[in-house]
Amino acid sequence: MCIIYLIFLLLEWGQKIMKVYISVDIEGVTGVTNWNETELGNDEHEAAARQMTLEALAACQGAIEAGADEIYIKDAHDSARNMDISQFPECVTFIRGWTNTPESMMAGIDETFDAAIFIGYHTGAGFAGNPLAHTMNTDNVYVKINGRQAAEFDMNAYVAAYYDVPVVFISGDGEVCRHARELVPEIETAGVKEGLGNATFNMAPEKALRLIRQGVKAGLEKIDSCRLQSPESFEMEICFKECVRALRGSFYPGAEQIDPRTVKFTGRDIQEMMTARMFIL
Repeated sequence: MCIIYLIFLLLEWGQKIMKVYISVDIEGVTGVTNWNETELGNDEHEAAARQMTLEALAACQGAIEAGADEIYIKDAHDSARNMDISQFPECVTFIRGWTNTPESMMAGIDETFDAAIFIGYHTGAGFAGNPLAHTMNTDNVYVKINGRQAAEFDMNAYVAAYYDVPVVFISGDGEVCRHARELVPEIETAGVKEGLGNATFNMAPEKALRLIRQGVKAGLEKIDSCRLQSPESFEMEICFKECVRALRGSFYPGAEQIDPRTVKFTGRDIQEMMTARMFIL
C-alpha cells in the first residue's frame, strides 16, 4: 500500500501545471462606445466595468475548462482598478494598479506561463473599427513597429513572445481581431463589436461571454500553433498629433526625429523598445 501511495505522489508531482496570463482592457468590451464609459468615477463606467469583469470571468472559465491551474489577470485599463475581483475563483491572482515597468499591460508575465490571452482589446490609432481606437494614449496619430501600423495588441503579443509565451486568444472589436490574425494566424478570436464613425454595433452580452469562453478553451487546446516569432530588432515609429511631443521624444537616447511630428527608435528587443515607449509615447 505504501509503495502504491508513493507512486501516486510521484505521478502527481510530475504533472505539469498550466499557468495562463490574461490582460484585460475595456474599449473592446461589448457595449462600450464613449470615453465617459471608460473612466473610473463616471456614472457610465459602472456598467462598462461590470461587463469587463464578466468577459474576463468568461475567459477564466474557458481556461479552467481547458485545464488551467493558475490564472493571472492584469487589469490593464487606465486606472487599472476597474474590475470586481470578488467574482473570480481561487486560482486567480489579480494584478491591479501599474507597476511602472516596460511590460505595462503585461506586467507580471514571465517564462513560467503557458499561454497569454487578451480580453476587451481595441484597434489602434489610425485604424477604423472602433470610435475609441488609440495606441496607449490619444496623443498620437499612429504607431508603427517595423513598418507595420500597430495596435496595443502588437506590443503586448511581442512582450509575451519575448518570454516564449504563445498568444492563443483575443476578444474585442472586429478590427483588432482581424489585425491579430495577421500577426498570429492561428489565434482564436471573438469580435464582439464593430465600429462605424462614433457608433458601435454590439453583440448581446451573453453571446459575447459564450464566445469568449469557447474561444479561450479552443485556443488553449492548440497552444503550440500560436507561437509568435520575434524579429531580430524592433523599429518603433510614432507620429504625434502635436509637434512638441515629437521634439520632446527625440531627446530620448537613441531616438531620432524624422519629421516635425514623428520620432523613430530602434531597439535590440521588445524590452528595449517598450522601455523607450515608456518615456517617448
